Amino acid sequence: MFDNLQDRLQSAFKNLRGKGRLSEADIDATAAEIRVALLEADVALPVVKEFVANVKERARGAEVSSALNPAQQVIKIVNDELVSILGGETRRLNYSKNPPTVIMLAGLQGAGKTTLAGKLGLWLKSQNKSPMLVAADLQRPNAVQQLQVVGKQAGVTVFAPEPGNGVGNPVEVARAAIKEANRTLHDVVIVDTAGRLGIDEELMKQASDIRDAVDPDEVLYVVDAMIGQDAVQTAMAFLEGVNFTGVVLSKLDGDARGGAALSVSSVTGRQIMFASNGEKLTDFDVFHPDRMAGRILDMGDMMTLIEQAEKVLDAEEAQKAADKLTGGSFTLQDFLKQMEAMAKMGSMTKIMGMIPGMGQFKEQLENFDDREVDRIKAIILSMTPAERDNPKMIDGSRRTRISNGSGTQVKDVNQLVDRFFDARKMMQQMAKGGGVPGMPGMPGLPGAGRRPVAKQQPKNKKGKRVSGNPAKRALEAKGETGKTPTGGAGAFGFPGSGQGGGAGDFELPKELRDLM
Repeated sequence: MFDNLQDRLQSAFKNLRGKGRLSEADIDATAAEIRVALLEADVALPVVKEFVANVKERARGAEVSSALNPAQQVIKIVNDELVSILGGETRRLNYSKNPPTVIMLAGLQGAGKTTLAGKLGLWLKSQNKSPMLVAADLQRPNAVQQLQVVGKQAGVTVFAPEPGNGVGNPVEVARAAIKEANRTLHDVVIVDTAGRLGIDEELMKQASDIRDAVDPDEVLYVVDAMIGQDAVQTAMAFLEGVNFTGVVLSKLDGDARGGAALSVSSVTGRQIMFASNGEKLTDFDVFHPDRMAGRILDMGDMMTLIEQAEKVLDAEEAQKAADKLTGGSFTLQDFLKQMEAMAKMGSMTKIMGMIPGMGQFKEQLENFDDREVDRIKAIILSMTPAERDNPKMIDGSRRTRISNGSGTQVKDVNQLVDRFFDARKMMQQMAKGGGVPGMPGMPGLPGAGRRPVAKQQPKNKKGKRVSGNPAKRALEAKGETGKTPTGGAGAFGFPGSGQGGGAGDFELPKELRDLM
């Protein structure tokens, strides 16, 4: 969503790098570029004016003039201001001292309230709560049925005493839901209310009546992050009508410019509490302003990545895999387990996007096809257990059988096996402190910082045998014999290595290498 804003801000900062001192002209030019970037992102004008004024004021202060690296200091200032307009501190739910805690959802029709109710319910279950969804949207066709389907997918109880489709009183349903929650010992009640295509008196009257009937602990305004400038006007109308206590961003994975996310909190004074960033019920989490600012400035979001990894990766199994890797006993079966665990974290594009510095690989990430991972899994699953444990036994006839079983070609099987051995050898060498040939040792590993000393190659003697193959002879002349030609498959068979389009082309940034 913030790709265009990220690119424009990076362009603004680029002109500052390498300067030992910033002039007034430098600060004014950078501020002007930031202003244009925010306006293009559909950020509300009052927010833009305040943001740019704060950046300019701080950039002219002592914190920049006395800094050893003024450009980095300006980036820090912009980061601080982004965190500020996104709400500052992370806002948590206020739970009632006397259960049930009542959460009311409000917003326009199409904002994603019903789906978000299921996501919130599933998230609350992960927090050891016992939520109940309430079908109080009785106007929209099939809204009750949709909530029942979503609730079933999330494994959350749904209270739906009325069929909906214009039948029933939503205020009475909401009031009856509190009694039902007390009877069935549900400690959180999530009330899904009706929306409209636009703001009208009937919508606000119904929302305020429900609020008065159930006295919710939280009223969450659900806003479609893709609607741009309209988000501010709509948010102010709901603030006046139901006085919501927090904001939830839906459809944060869309391709809009993201102005709503950067405007609503600052204009209304209500913090963003949750964000929905995908179609799956698990694509939902607490909103952290500092982490979102880091993503916008291409600083990554390592904390969220680590938290997601901790949810799906078993620490004991990961340690066993690491021990096998360093001991030389890592097999394709182990590799398959790691791939399956990674798949639970989401798409590879989303995972890589959380790594600092990956903004420069935006085009490659967009073109990356997650089906390549499925293809690799299909190849491994077509092998026998003995072949996975000992890939060296996979001869020509076995490779033909595996390719037929996985619906791939023999060359795909060859690439996977060859790259598995190459990657395993490289990881063993890195773990032992030898580093990668021609590269310094990886930080955080034994031998970090040491560059392997290349052995001096003896000069070619006269009459040395030369290949009769012109292509091979050209590679030999460049000293590249045995290397994968440019344009071949990348690590583990990913296509495009050497052309900037495959996973093998990524050089991990220092922040990630330090975690290894």
